[in-house]
Amino acid sequence: MTFLSLIGALLLEQWRPLRTGNRLYVGFARYVNRIGQNFNAGQYRDGVISWLLAVLPVALLTLLIYFLSRQVNGLLALAWNIAVLYVALGFRQFSHFYNDVTLALRAGDLARAREILTLWRGESARDLTPSEIARVAIELGLIRSHRHVFGVMAWFVVLGPVGAILYRLSALLADRWGGAQSAAADSFGVFARRAFAIIDWLPVRLTAFSFAMTGDFTGAIECWREQAAAWHSRSQGILLASAAGALGVRLGGVLHENGNIVYRPQLGDGDEADVDYMDAAVGLTWRALVLWLFLILLATVANMF
Repeated sequence: MTFLSLIGALLLEQWRPLRTGNRLYVGFARYVNRIGQNFNAGQYRDGVISWLLAVLPVALLTLLIYFLSRQVNGLLALAWNIAVLYVALGFRQFSHFYNDVTLALRAGDLARAREILTLWRGESARDLTPSEIARVAIELGLIRSHRHVFGVMAWFVVLGPVGAILYRLSALLADRWGGAQSAAADSFGVFARRAFAIIDWLPVRLTAFSFAMTGDFTGAIECWREQAAAWHSRSQGILLASAAGALGVRLGGVLHENGNIVYRPQLGDGDEADVDYMDAAVGLTWRALVLWLFLILLATVANMF
């Protein structure tokens, strides 16, 4: 059922993707905002209580419906799995930004590429060079693919639909309450950030290893070992360093932003990023996804005997 659920959800998401402004996401965002307004007194314990109030009711409801549907019919449980994964996954929620940046760079329309990237990441990209735009887009695409696909899949394999929902909601709360630019990024947001770091510890390493397996393995492992710790977020550093080594491209590095020069650690030891490497990053992500599905299929078949 796990493999069929994933295939069904991925196909459904490709056919009719949920946009970020859909009613489910907007409704949850309003619910989270209300919790934050009512419980955020700037204390760590307020963050713990708020996180539990935001996550546990949805997770328990997901689990209850799954068990009830299994009691009724296996196909009904399969349908529920697909529905939950459809909501939790999100390849197409960010891929249009990535594709539009790629097309703009190929057409030589730097202004358009900057405009799309600014809209995507929520920060001005007006001073970025074409190579810097490609670099940032690849970084965002890799991080989003992990958050929206691989991380969700990993926890779905472990805990079923409740695992997928737990991961997705934890990621959302880490960004909303624990992110560096979040208004709640004080003691209140510490628990959301730590909880997601724990939940994401194994999935991010599995994703990084799958990038290594489907690219330049030696380069990926060396960059992971030698460069990941220098990145501002260790988990993101592992993911990006592995992908950079697997692709043979340089990520991180200097950015020109708002008239200033932003220095970031370099990840990877390969070529300068460009639009061709943007295409290569898409190929790496799809190969990693196929690898995951193949291994899940093997495990499913093995459990049948």
